[in-house]
Amino acid sequence: MSQATLSVRIDSNDKYLFEEFCKAAGLNISVAVNMFVKAVIREQRLPFAVKGDPFYSEENMERLRKALAEVKAGHYSTHELIEVD
Repeated sequence: MSQATLSVRIDSNDKYLFEEFCKAAGLNISVAVNMFVKAVIREQRLPFAVKGDPFYSEENMERLRKALAEVKAGHYSTHELIEVD
């Protein structure tokens, strides 16, 4: 089986933290990435859930549109912030 090189760019702190995880797990980065690739190929999906930010869901966008319409119509109240210890 021939070998190929894969190059990716990641945040330097993320790389450091990933290296530390790999060391603690008894792996190196190459082995960990190969495990990820093999899992994707075998399962034909990412081995974890990928979700969008719920803030941008249609349900929340509709709520924000309604709230904005209320504010524009002058239907809102203000209050003082209360600090909680």
